[in-house]
Amino acid sequence: MAVPKKKTSSSRRDMRRSHHALTAAAHGECPNCGELKRPHHVCGACGHYDGREVVDIAAEA
Repeated sequence: MAVPKKKTSSSRRDMRRSHHALTAAAHGECPNCGELKRPHHVCGACGHYDGREVVDIAAEA
């Protein structure tokens, strides 16, 4: 089994972890109602996707 010969320094360890940060999720404006929604997702406020109504929000409420 491979075992490190020397201790990894905190600097080297932290440089390796420099790309581990989480990024904020992307949001765009719904062209129908103007609410913020995720790209390529149905709008939760109005139920529209790609210019047409996919989910009837009024019936669910």
